[in-house]
Amino acid sequence: MVECPLCQKQVHSNKINEHLDDGCSSYLVEGDAKDNIPASTSKPQNASHSFFTPGGARKASSSTPRSNALQTATQTVRRPKTPPASGKSSAGQSQTSPGATKRTLEDAEDGQINGEPPSSPPQPKRPKFTKTGVPLKNAPLAERMRPSSFDDVQGQELVDKNGIIRKMLETNSLQSMILWGDPGTGKTTIARIVASASGARYEEINSATHGLPDIRKIFQQAAGEAQLTGRKTVLFCDEIHRYKKDQQDIFLGPIETGQIILIGATTENPSFKVNNAILSRCRTFQLAKLNQNDIVSILRRALEEENCTSALLDTDMLMCFAACADGDARTALNFLSLGISLAEVPNMTSADIKKEMAKTLLYDRKGDKHYDNISALHKSIRGSDPHAAMFYLKRMLNSGEDPLYIGRRLIVVASEDIGLADNTMLPLATATYFACQHVGMPECQINLAHCVTALSLSPKSTRAYRAAMNVERALKEPGVAGLPVPIHLRNAPTRLMKEMGYGAEYKYNPDYVDGRVNQEYLPEELKDRQFLEDSDFGSKVDEDLEDMLLPEIDD
Repeated sequence: MVECPLCQKQVHSNKINEHLDDGCSSYLVEGDAKDNIPASTSKPQNASHSFFTPGGARKASSSTPRSNALQTATQTVRRPKTPPASGKSSAGQSQTSPGATKRTLEDAEDGQINGEPPSSPPQPKRPKFTKTGVPLKNAPLAERMRPSSFDDVQGQELVDKNGIIRKMLETNSLQSMILWGDPGTGKTTIARIVASASGARYEEINSATHGLPDIRKIFQQAAGEAQLTGRKTVLFCDEIHRYKKDQQDIFLGPIETGQIILIGATTENPSFKVNNAILSRCRTFQLAKLNQNDIVSILRRALEEENCTSALLDTDMLMCFAACADGDARTALNFLSLGISLAEVPNMTSADIKKEMAKTLLYDRKGDKHYDNISALHKSIRGSDPHAAMFYLKRMLNSGEDPLYIGRRLIVVASEDIGLADNTMLPLATATYFACQHVGMPECQINLAHCVTALSLSPKSTRAYRAAMNVERALKEPGVAGLPVPIHLRNAPTRLMKEMGYGAEYKYNPDYVDGRVNQEYLPEELKDRQFLEDSDFGSKVDEDLEDMLLPEIDD
């Protein structure tokens, strides 16, 4: 069965043309018994039996104004069930003529049907069921409050009045896209509104529940829909990054041919997690993290919808929910739902509710924030700020971060940033990692705090690290990587190699006074080249510092 592009009802796929010719009154899958009886048991002589939709229907489907579509998602145009008298055939059977069909569709496009004056388009109604078939009244508050129009989406310039996604719809230039953003920023909501506003058929999949056979089936259905009704299919793929990159190749062909319009959603950086071939065929949009004011606006609207007037859920409490949600509107609405329940408990206070909210995890230790926080810890130690370093350490540990991961990074910091300035920090960092292995949480966080504080307060030197980087750059110069080792430095384990002069002129330093000899160790082409610098730091001056004193450099 397929959906009729005019009456929006389900029709038997092999009877779509007869259904259209009968004024959308017959061959319905669901409806009254009289609706399922064709207007005539005999086939009209001039009826079209083509598998394709008649030209008039396609014209009506494609010429719907995009500005009206954005306001009403899709505007339903119904044909009259009783054909005009002038459309009767010679056998006395009721039949709509092509001319009448064209006039009816043109009147519908102008907002006037059967002579009635055009009326303002109705506002979209909130659905009674979720996409998974759950009654909306039984769904969580976050699902019930999902916006049905762009005007209700908070904090995203991409879909405001001058937003690029809205402009794409208004100009009928919708294309495949990747929506990248933190959880609860509106990726799924935007995808559903885009599909509704464009009038396209909508399919939604999740990488956790849909495999490649399910996706291929959707592609086949999309091809049939396009061939039968000319309507496009918007495929929303949530968490697209969870598909392996070779599995993501399944989308390439349908995107390339326009068989589907893909809207992929990801919380991970698509540069690392999404196939480059897909990125080249899609536009990538980064959704902004919702600020506290955006989330408070969402929570206020939810309170109005729920008719909740509890004094405990005041502005201060809503700000607390927004702060604990960390930019996630879904989490904030879950907090509000819990707050509404707790507000009904006798003797409940605002302090009790806030205490429960503060226990939430502060970041996902497997996402981008995992790397952002460890980077902040490293740079705080490098900047000799023990306060900030301790803050990031405790935030990671409280969010369930692996202490061994932190310990490994501290070993790197000990050599990269402290280095030659204090050689005892590397053994300390190594011992801290050993302590984390054998002590475990929660006690090993004391060992980590000890090491982080010591590293932050230690003098810093990057001489060894910068020397390694200088050599790295030299090896990228043409011919440098292949320079031969000087013959006097080569080992000579065999008679042949000794006869060839390997190691013949090498001077063994311990045999000489103070170990000093006149001997070259670099290849001839790199003679006198220096990689280890004299200073522990670079020579740049921060213009933001006042009365900056340059450090003295020893000769």
